[in-house]
Amino acid sequence: MKQPITILIADDDAEIADLVELHMMKEGYRCIKALDGSEAVDAIMKHHIDLAILDIMMPKLNGYEVTRQIRDKHHMPIIFLSAKTSDLDKITGLVQGADDYMTKPFNPMELVARVNAQLRRSLQFSRPAAAAVGKSIVEAGCVVINPEERSVLVNGTSVALTPKEFEILHLLVSYPKKVFSTEHIFQQVWGEEYFEGNNTVMVHIRTLRKKLGDDLNKNKLIKTIWGVGYSYHG
Repeated sequence: MKQPITILIADDDAEIADLVELHMMKEGYRCIKALDGSEAVDAIMKHHIDLAILDIMMPKLNGYEVTRQIRDKHHMPIIFLSAKTSDLDKITGLVQGADDYMTKPFNPMELVARVNAQLRRSLQFSRPAAAAVGKSIVEAGCVVINPEERSVLVNGTSVALTPKEFEILHLLVSYPKKVFSTEHIFQQVWGEEYFEGNNTVMVHIRTLRKKLGDDLNKNKLIKTIWGVGYSYHG
């Protein structure tokens, strides 16, 4: 019997957690709720979780710390659902490893749409058949990517990336020197239409460069083509 898709909902506001659970269950998803960060981490350890919806300001462990602990061992999509609404808050959330960020108050149907989009991307990359078709090891210059294992080596050293950082790098390294527009990267990696003023790709490129050590090398690997987009020059 096929295992249901399981979503972790971590929020210290029980009414919000119940509301999110109601809409997720209407989509046919199984839900596990946690009222603080420690409960969220325990749930991750005890259950198979396909996607996590996390508040940031939670007791015991905040959403950032929960995300760090998740990213140590798991590649599941993470969506922050937070009352913190500034652009800096959103950028911080993405830098910490979240795949998406929604602010409260929120439209439950928009949250459902974002959850579905993240799951489509995640499940597509986790299917064995998908990994086997056109997903062989990619090597370009000092970077080696194994899509099936979702591993990255830079000059022989393993580099830990978030799922979105991995997908961006895989896209760029697969086509060395080809210039990808910000819009193309967003649509390819997030599976959604790009909207003007969205700096999500820029934030992820910045953190990706830092993890690759590319910021210290004046962006020799991932080059910014001003007014156009980004390209890989390993």
